Amino acid sequence: MKKLLFQFDTDTHPSVFDTVVAYDAGADQVIGYGGMTPDKIGSLVEGAIFTRAPKDKKNTALFIGGGDMATGQALLQAIKDRFFGNFRVSVMLDSNGSNTTAAAAVAKLASSGSIAGKKAVVLAGTGPVGQRAAIMLSMEGAAEVIVTSRQLPQAEKVCHDMKLRFGIELNPAAAPDMETRAKLIEGAHIVFATGAAGVELLREEHWRDNPTLELIADANTTPPLGIGGMDMMDRGILRHGKISWGALGFGNLKLALQRACIARLFEQNDLILDAEEIFKTAKEMA
Repeated sequence: MKKLLFQFDTDTHPSVFDTVVAYDAGADQVIGYGGMTPDKIGSLVEGAIFTRAPKDKKNTALFIGGGDMATGQALLQAIKDRFFGNFRVSVMLDSNGSNTTAAAAVAKLASSGSIAGKKAVVLAGTGPVGQRAAIMLSMEGAAEVIVTSRQLPQAEKVCHDMKLRFGIELNPAAAPDMETRAKLIEGAHIVFATGAAGVELLREEHWRDNPTLELIADANTTPPLGIGGMDMMDRGILRHGKISWGALGFGNLKLALQRACIARLFEQNDLILDAEEIFKTAKEMA
């Protein structure tokens, strides 16, 4: 029986990246739907849960992607609301690679040094990757996690939404320019940049002499990087006494993690893979 993955994307066109990874993970067929919203999902979910015998339902799975984390989370809830009894299939949420990218990065940071009890700053952290990275740093025991945005209301909204979803308190901060961001990382032990492609958030001079900073990571692969003085290929190397992870440095784990999680969807019909489960798998793989 063929393994069918239905890819529900909040963007207009389903992600080519996610489609390729799904095939590499063992899906026999990937069927993509773009522009998905919770009100459009019902009949598609019903088609997935009613068509195969109980023993065969594990061969059908759902993947939620796209750049809108809030809508992705709403899609997941709408899908779960359609399930009942054994009429369900496994689902994975990875809006904009948020869960797998954040999980891979934080798992590598955790493998390089202690996160528990430390202060962490997630720069430009209101996007999907930043949101989930902040949560995972807190899950790993960080004493304080600051989420920055150019505008305070945006950071406040994300922290509020994450508290509703995970019950975890994050601290919002406005950081409209480099000088403000440099000030915010004073006293921090961990800095993770998750900003837009090609946007430099800190220059090397802003972090190299920071006496408390231990771990730095940058999710950007488009020059200039989010943190100046780093390299996207950094794989836990020392830079100015700080352990540095670039996007391609933890990228192999991200890809392996996404493939592994998609493959797991076809092992049973009742998995829900969101931040918690994906982060757990990342730590095992790291």
